[in-house]
Amino acid sequence: MVTDVEGVTYNELVEIKQKNGDVRLGKVMEVNGKTALVQLFTPSQGLEIFSSKARFTGSSLSLSVSEDMLGRVFDGMGNPRDGGSKIIAKKKLDINGLPINPTARDYPDEFIQTGISAIDGLNTLVRGQKLPIFSMSGLPHSELAAQIARQAKVLKKDDKFAVVFAALGITYEEADYFTSDFRKTGALDRSVLFMNLASDPALERVATPRMALTCAEYLAYDLGMHVLVIMTDMTNYAEAMREISAARKEVPGRRGYPGYLYTDLASLYERAGRIKGISGSITQIPILTMPEDDKTHPIPDLTGYITEGQIILSRELYKKGILPPIDVLPSLSRLKDKGIGQDKTRHDHADTMNQLFSAYARGKDSKELAAILGESALNSTDKLYARFAEEFEKRYISQGFKTNRNIEETLDLGWQLLRLLPRAELKRIRDSHLDEFYLDN
Repeated sequence: MVTDVEGVTYNELVEIKQKNGDVRLGKVMEVNGKTALVQLFTPSQGLEIFSSKARFTGSSLSLSVSEDMLGRVFDGMGNPRDGGSKIIAKKKLDINGLPINPTARDYPDEFIQTGISAIDGLNTLVRGQKLPIFSMSGLPHSELAAQIARQAKVLKKDDKFAVVFAALGITYEEADYFTSDFRKTGALDRSVLFMNLASDPALERVATPRMALTCAEYLAYDLGMHVLVIMTDMTNYAEAMREISAARKEVPGRRGYPGYLYTDLASLYERAGRIKGISGSITQIPILTMPEDDKTHPIPDLTGYITEGQIILSRELYKKGILPPIDVLPSLSRLKDKGIGQDKTRHDHADTMNQLFSAYARGKDSKELAAILGESALNSTDKLYARFAEEFEKRYISQGFKTNRNIEETLDLGWQLLRLLPRAELKRIRDSHLDEFYLDN
């Protein structure tokens, strides 16, 4: 608590100066008359409260931005973490950003290639979209995040592309994995990394995604780049929100999370998009682990309401050795139809996508029936579908974390699998596409 204050505002940045000259940063969490509640961005250990002085800066937390941020690694507060020098700022931006006028938004309709067939072929990512990944404890979402960051690109060669990667509440081991993977593969040259460790304060964890998005907005709207923002793990972010809310003695909402969690998440996710008249764009892939594997938990539930679909990882597929373990049937990209087709991916994409979904769903049903009644209970067509489902998982979904397939390879692989079925069964594909791509066995 800081007493005898005047003109202090919520979210204002505070410098706490001690007798020995040490300065610690904090921000105003609450103002009550002439008393302000200040929370530190750093641990309070060793802080001499009664001899310290507080200076209110009159501004909120900001980030110094420049094109020189590409290829650099920062901590959760935007300070260099790679041993390099501080950024010489071209601009200093408030990390809370500004809301995009809805009438100025441009509709997302351009394809982003991740190199992962289960996403590109069936749950296509569109430029300007926000498409979360719902994972479970113990599943390899970190490897998937690194793969997407490494492989993602736009197909137009003239367009500049960058990745802003925000890691929230991760271990030292994970931080080292991400940093070394980006450096080893050369992905760091076009990336900006923000690393918030599990040992860092909760307040820094809340600031980290805003730092990343502020950097992305500068790259996209000032430099005209197409920016992919990957944030992992948003569950750690929500836990930090709950910790801060409890410290402020706020009335808790569902499962102890603050009642404004929906609004807070929306303030992050809605910073994705395209703006009319500006060439750059921001696409978001937030990654979260579902507590207790529960899709109805407040974090995935609220995220699903705000975003345009979800990619769901499956524990069952992971146990079978399918990597990445993307469960394509419950996964959904609501904007996929806008980013595929002629001059975007290929003219047969929509039909093959629908047929692959249908055939895989029927194949899984056939396998479940065989598990209950025995394989002898299946007719010849059902056996073909059961075989299709197995091959689909082994060859289409399971590509590992090192394979990078372009969209042509993904679509051609889909046709190879569809040829396992008789032409008469491919009822979701128009005849002109069958004449062009389907070859009889």
